[in-house]
Amino acid sequence: MRSGAGGRRSPTAAQRAYLRRGLGQPGGKLPLFDDRGQRYPGSTIRSCIERGWAEPWFENPIKPDWLVCRLTLAGRNLVEKYEKTNN
Repeated sequence: MRSGAGGRRSPTAAQRAYLRRGLGQPGGKLPLFDDRGQRYPGSTIRSCIERGWAEPWFENPIKPDWLVCRLTLAGRNLVEKYEKTNN
């Protein structure tokens, strides 16, 4: 990964795919599963949280190990900027 503005690293393809899914969701809710029904790896979700691109939204009492998150403003800006420059 390359260093980006402000010392942040550029997102990997997996991180971008995860973050992109929150763009059209109410409140920027990020999914637990990808478009093939596979659960997103916890490492992908945690790395997005660590970089400030996602934030935990609420805890699921039935599945406490699931990280229910939403996009942060920084995450939204990052994905939108990446989409503009790479499409």
